[in-house]
Amino acid sequence: MGLRRYLGLFGFLFVAVPVLACQAATASTRVALVIGNSQYRNVPQLANPDNDAAAFAQTLKQAGFDVVDARHDLTGADMRRALRDFGDKARNADMAVIYYAGHGIEVEGTNYLIPVDAALQRDTDVYDEAVSLDRVLVAVESAKRLRLVILDACRDNPFNKTMKKVSMRSVGRGLAKVEPTSPNTLIAYAAKAGSTAADGDSKNSPFTDALVRHIATPGLDVRKAFGFVRDDVLKVTNNRQEPYVYGSLGGEDVPLVPVKAAPSASAAPVPDARADARRDYELSLQLGTRAAWDTFLKSYPTGFYADLAKGQIDKIVAEDTRLAATAKARETAEEKARLAAEGAKQAEMAKAAAAAKTAEDARIAAEQAKRIKQAKVDAAEQSREAAERAADTQAAKVAVNSTMQARSPSQADVSASSSAPPASQAPAQQTASLSPAAEPVAQPALSAVEINKSVQIELRRVGCFNGSADGEWGKASRLSLENFNRHADAKLDVKVASLDTLGVIKGKTARVCPLICRHGYKADGDACAKIACGEGKVLNDDNECVARKERKAPSASRERDDRRPRRAGRGRFNDELDAPQAAAPRLRSRASAKPEQGGVVCDDHTCHPIKRGCRIEFRTTAQGGGVLGGGSNMEICN
Repeated sequence: MGLRRYLGLFGFLFVAVPVLACQAATASTRVALVIGNSQYRNVPQLANPDNDAAAFAQTLKQAGFDVVDARHDLTGADMRRALRDFGDKARNADMAVIYYAGHGIEVEGTNYLIPVDAALQRDTDVYDEAVSLDRVLVAVESAKRLRLVILDACRDNPFNKTMKKVSMRSVGRGLAKVEPTSPNTLIAYAAKAGSTAADGDSKNSPFTDALVRHIATPGLDVRKAFGFVRDDVLKVTNNRQEPYVYGSLGGEDVPLVPVKAAPSASAAPVPDARADARRDYELSLQLGTRAAWDTFLKSYPTGFYADLAKGQIDKIVAEDTRLAATAKARETAEEKARLAAEGAKQAEMAKAAAAAKTAEDARIAAEQAKRIKQAKVDAAEQSREAAERAADTQAAKVAVNSTMQARSPSQADVSASSSAPPASQAPAQQTASLSPAAEPVAQPALSAVEINKSVQIELRRVGCFNGSADGEWGKASRLSLENFNRHADAKLDVKVASLDTLGVIKGKTARVCPLICRHGYKADGDACAKIACGEGKVLNDDNECVARKERKAPSASRERDDRRPRRAGRGRFNDELDAPQAAAPRLRSRASAKPEQGGVVCDDHTCHPIKRGCRIEFRTTAQGGGVLGGGSNMEICN
C-alpha cells in the first residue's frame, strides 16, 4: 500500500513539474529602460526631457510592465552601465522597450545619444564620448516578441557652432535613417530622418505628449498606436514635424498592453462594416481630385462616407467656380483699363465698367461660397476623425483578436514559446510605418497623368504654376515645383510628380510663390492688372507713370552751327567745331596783302617764322586755309 502511494506521488510530480516549468517559460515579461537627459554641462540645458521621461515611465508602470528602470541626466559611463544592466533584464523577456529623451547627433550615417557630460570639441570625439544607437539595439536584442527603441532626440546639434572639424566626416541634421537587421525590431523617431523635432511650449514635447496618450491603449497594435501619434504631432505642429518608425513586424497585432480575456470564449468582436469604405475614403482624401471622388462614389454610392465624399466634390466645384470668376474679373478689369488708356467713348467706358462690376461681384460671391463649402468640409472631417478615433480606441479596449480567442490553451502556449512561426506558415513581413496597419483593399485607380494634373492644379492654386493642367510633367512643371521648394523651404523631387508631393502642396492653405507681372502690369490681389497712366504721363522702364517730356525746337545758333561746313579727316578738330568758338582775330584782306619781311605765320597746328622772300596771304578753307574761322593766313613763296 505504501509502495502504491509512493508511485502515485511520484507520478503526480512527474506531470506537475513540466507543467509549472512551461507556465514559467511562457509567462509574458515586459521590461523597459527610460532615460531623460536635460542637465547638460557644456551646452544649454533642455527643459522637457526629464519631464518626458517621467511621463513615459509612469505610463508603463500603470500599464503593468514588470520592470521600468527610470534614469535621469546620465553621464557617458552611467549610460553604458545602464544599458549593460538592462541587457541582463531583457534576456528572454517577451518585450523590451528603451525610451530616450535628450540630445542626439548623426555622424557619417551613424546615430549617437549624447550624455550630459559630453564636450565634443572635435567631430571625432563622438566615438569616445557618445553612445551609438547600435549599442542601444544590443541591449534589447534578446527580447522575443518585440524590441522597441523610442528616440525623442531629433533636435538641432548643440555642438555645431563650437565643434572643430579635424576630419572629412559629415555631421548631419537630426538623426539618420536606420534599417534594423534583427527581426521584430522597431525604432521610432520623434521626427523623420534628416529633420528636427520641437520641444514645444508645454511641459512635454509634442511627440511624448501624443505617445503617452496612445502607446499603452490595451489591445491596440503598436504600429497603429504610432499612427495615432503621427496624426496628433502633425496636427499640433502644422505639418512641420512628422514622426516616423523604421523596422518590421509580422502580420499579427502586437499590442504593448494586452487586453483581458473576454468572459465568454464564444463572444467575438463585431467587425467594422465600414472599414473598407473608410480606407478608400482616406485614400481618396489624399488624392483630393474629382476623378478620385467619382471613383469612390461608384463603389460606395450611399452611406456616411458617401455624404462626406459629396461634400468634397462640392468643395472642388466651388474652387473651380472661384477660379473661373477670378479669371473673368481680371479680363474685364484689363478691358476697362485698356479702354481708358485708349480714350474710349463714354458709352463704351460705362459698358466696360458695368461688366467689370458684375464680374467682380461674381468673384466675391464665388469666394464666399468656396469659404462656406470649405468650412462645412473641415467641420465634417473633424467630426469624422474624432468619431473614428473613439471607435478605434473603444474597439481595442473591449475586443480580443478572434484568432487568439479561438485557440486552445495548448496552442496559445506553443505560439508564445516559439520566437517565429515555421517558414511554411510564417506571415509575410511588412515594413512598419506610422500609418495604421491595414490589409490591402481595392483602391481607386489613378494614373500618372491624373497625378501630374492634380499636382499642376495645386501648384497653380498656391501661385507657383501659370500653365495649363494638361497632365504632362514637362520643363514648365519642373520649374514651378522648384519655385515651390524655394519659397516653401521644401525638398520635393522635381523630376516626377508623386502622391507625397501632392500631399505636401495640399497642406499649404495660402499663396506660396509671389505674384510676378510682366511690364505694363501690376499685382492686384491674385491677378495682374494693366497699368493705366493719366493724360500727359507715360510708363517708364520701372513700371512708373512719369510726366511726358516735351521736345524743344532747335535754336537759331544751333541751326547756324549745323549749316557750317565741316572738313572731313581733321581728327580731334571735329569735336571743336561742335563747341562754341571764340571770336576769330581780324585778318587782313587779300587786297591789303603784300610781301612782308620777317614775321610769324600760324596754321591750325603750329606757328613758325616766314622765310625770306615769302609773304603772308589769307586763304579761305576751300582755298586751303585753316579750318578754324573759315580760313587763315598762309605763307606764300614765289
